[in-house]
Amino acid sequence: MRIMPVGDSMTIGSCGDFTWRYRLWQHLRATHDGPFSLVGPRAGLHDTAADAATSQRYADPAFPPEARRHLAGWGEGWLHMAPLIGDAVRAHRAGTLLVSLGLIDLGFYTNAAQTAANVRAFLTAARRADPRIRAVLLPVLANSRAADDPEFAAECARFNTLLAETAADLTTPASPFLLAPAPSPWDLAHHTYDGTHPSPAGEHALAAAFAETLHAAWGIGGPYAAAPGARTPEYAAG
Repeated sequence: MRIMPVGDSMTIGSCGDFTWRYRLWQHLRATHDGPFSLVGPRAGLHDTAADAATSQRYADPAFPPEARRHLAGWGEGWLHMAPLIGDAVRAHRAGTLLVSLGLIDLGFYTNAAQTAANVRAFLTAARRADPRIRAVLLPVLANSRAADDPEFAAECARFNTLLAETAADLTTPASPFLLAPAPSPWDLAHHTYDGTHPSPAGEHALAAAFAETLHAAWGIGGPYAAAPGARTPEYAAG
């Protein structure tokens, strides 16, 4: 099983992060019976000083280099990933995509309808590269801007509706596109360190959203277990 994480800054992470990718890797190592790989054309974290994805300073240095692979970028959204996904799927033989995108699109590049059009282009290109590709899509999670800007919050909600509709419209038995449930609760003070980017607790919450969908839909892995010291019963703290 070859899984490609796809996302923006919440997925790539920055220097010193564990990342939700690492949390998912840990979870699958503990619960999945068969072999799996995290794949993609990139492996680094975003180095904020260099403003480039050049860091390998993960919080756990034991996170093996071969498991760090992804297609994620700081400031990149559906707009940027749609032209890349076909080649990435072909080159890295990804069979399952775990996608967390949209906030950066809505914040800087496109409105909800335009962003949904890029979702359609992304999924179409992925399926063209592999007719049996499957994907789990995470809704946009409200950040501090959405908390302070009702118009932006409404645009995020509109996009999430369109995301669900697009996934349902394009899904087929051979190539399913599923919407993961948004982590609940998603407490900006606890699950992010700056109102957007995941804290250790937020990394667990994101990993759990993907893991629970993988398990419920396709029998991959098991239920996501909270680690000791978690503040909430659903998801673990760092």
